[in-house]
Amino acid sequence: MTERTRLTCGIGAAAIVTIVAATPAAAQHGAPANGEWRTYGGDLGGTKYSPLDQIDASNFADLEIAWRWQSSDAFMSLTTPDGGEWSARSDVIFDALNEQDPNRWRDGQAPYTNNLKATPLMAAGRLYINMPTSAGAAIDAATGETLWVYNPKTYEAGTTTMSARWNQRGVAYWSDGEAERVYWGTGNGYLICVDAVSGRPCVDFGENGRLDLVRDLPRASRGDRDWLNALLYSVQSPPIVVGDTVITPASISSYNITREAPPGWMRGFDVQTGRTKWTFHTIPQGDEFGNDTWGGDSWRVTGKVGVWSLMSADEELGLLYLPTNTAAPDYYGGHRPGANLFAESVIALNIETGEREWHFQAVHHGLWDYDFPAAPNLVDIEVDGRPIRALAQISKQGFLYVFDRVTGEPVWPIEERAVPTDTDIPGEQVWPTQPFPTRPAPFEYQGAIIDDLADFTPEIRQMAIDAVEGFRLGPLFTPQSLRGTIQRPAAGGGANWSGAGVDPETGMLYVPSTNSYSIRHYREPRAGEDATLAVIEGRGDDARPLTMPQGLPLFKPPYSRMTAINLNTGDHAWMRPLGDGDRIRNHPMLRDLDLPPLGGDGSRSGPLVTKTLLIFALTTGGSDGGPRLIAVDKSTGDPLASVDLPRGAIGTPMTYLLDGKQYVALTVGGSPVPELIALALP
Repeated sequence: MTERTRLTCGIGAAAIVTIVAATPAAAQHGAPANGEWRTYGGDLGGTKYSPLDQIDASNFADLEIAWRWQSSDAFMSLTTPDGGEWSARSDVIFDALNEQDPNRWRDGQAPYTNNLKATPLMAAGRLYINMPTSAGAAIDAATGETLWVYNPKTYEAGTTTMSARWNQRGVAYWSDGEAERVYWGTGNGYLICVDAVSGRPCVDFGENGRLDLVRDLPRASRGDRDWLNALLYSVQSPPIVVGDTVITPASISSYNITREAPPGWMRGFDVQTGRTKWTFHTIPQGDEFGNDTWGGDSWRVTGKVGVWSLMSADEELGLLYLPTNTAAPDYYGGHRPGANLFAESVIALNIETGEREWHFQAVHHGLWDYDFPAAPNLVDIEVDGRPIRALAQISKQGFLYVFDRVTGEPVWPIEERAVPTDTDIPGEQVWPTQPFPTRPAPFEYQGAIIDDLADFTPEIRQMAIDAVEGFRLGPLFTPQSLRGTIQRPAAGGGANWSGAGVDPETGMLYVPSTNSYSIRHYREPRAGEDATLAVIEGRGDDARPLTMPQGLPLFKPPYSRMTAINLNTGDHAWMRPLGDGDRIRNHPMLRDLDLPPLGGDGSRSGPLVTKTLLIFALTTGGSDGGPRLIAVDKSTGDPLASVDLPRGAIGTPMTYLLDGKQYVALTVGGSPVPELIALALP
């Protein structure tokens, strides 16, 4: 028996407080060898790896569409005043809802059904997926035939929260060997449980298969809306099931004009009853550890700090890993002085009790929305002859943080370094240091200085210099400013929700990223806005745009790329632009230049790793110039083969085996509704 050290990692170094027993963890091996894909990332460790090898470099280009499934959002139902319901095309339903209540939607924006981001699961010959409107479906994995659809009609409640409205990224599956269940969250803040075979609600879970996630949260009531008229609390990413516990993420409004907001407390629920087993206060209450990092008693009113994206778990260790987000609001912290634990942290919780075993905070007093956007990748590695059960966490800021997932100790040193602190934002207190990993090197450009600007020609360079005039430039973690700080990577990353993939056989991690920037604007509250913050985020006419003339890029390329990182050494094995950047290089001012691959063809679709291939989607480069699915050599990044896609990829691909045939399935865009497609060899 080994020992596991419970750590309380504070602002800087970790402190050992107690010792608890644990059994050794087995290596993470990705999706099961039987060809199923039971979790979002293939396994609880989020590897996105499958040992299947029927599809390889020699035949990848021969893949054909085996079947196409149109999202059930094309046809929906509406509750009538007498308690009945009627069905029609989704646009008819939404028009009827708008006629009933024109103020139902945020900014007049009805449900958007094209954003089918979900990665399906496969178990027992069935695929499970959910749609942007929170309906769930089961699909025959061999034929694409719809087996059932369960529609909780959550769109009747109004627009889902956050900027990424009408999002659903997937579901969770559970079985005890006899019963089978599917779980997912909804846009209006419920956790749904249905029978995996019939699609009927689990009558013994919550209230007839529905658990109210808003209940028992401070400063939250069912139906609450933010100042932009969107629901305050939503779920957009899939739950995770570990043993007999289900845990769901949640999205809480970021567009705050008040200090007061609901917290993103994490809760573990019994998979069969929905009973709350534990609650972890992501904003520490009272005398809890970390409470002193919230100055001025701001812990009493501040909201968010939860998980909006995906989670990982090591079932043998009994640990759940949470990548948390920013405190509300994302870009102003004048009302919440201090480091603000456990915002923008990786937290390891005991899955049975919800007790914290260790944590690491990557951003102190966050002002950039650099929350952790994806599930940690769990993989066993060997560093300098020492075996390590590792956790690798990608980030929006382009860092990869690597820890011993048992103890929370960094595999390579992470240094607290001084960062700029000067700001003209009223009341803001910028934290003076931030953590910087010494290894691996960043996988994306960080900070914005004049030398980073596009210089394809002297004329273009001068255009870029003129474009940034009046804005603030500086290194990573440069504070926000009234004139507008150019933040790079952008608030959306760097890396984002699609995450990274890991090969457990080699310890190689593959992360797609974008070279992007963002700017935030600020203004004082106006009379009648009922704001309780000194400044709030400027929008619309209050936001000064930063754009290059003629649609040219502002910074040097590449504009997206894939980086392979050897987790056994901490070295970059290779880094390749994602595509040639055809849309950029064909610009009239660039088309006559001899340019290298520019990238910029990557989508937010994530990687799929198989026994022999690294697979991902690009927006261009197909036989007709359109989107494609590409396979590259895992060791070099060299392209091996590609196949055209009917439309651009939205969700991350997965793979499964059924009746001796391997399939690759992914969601693609389209109007009026997107599709799930499955590709296989003829």
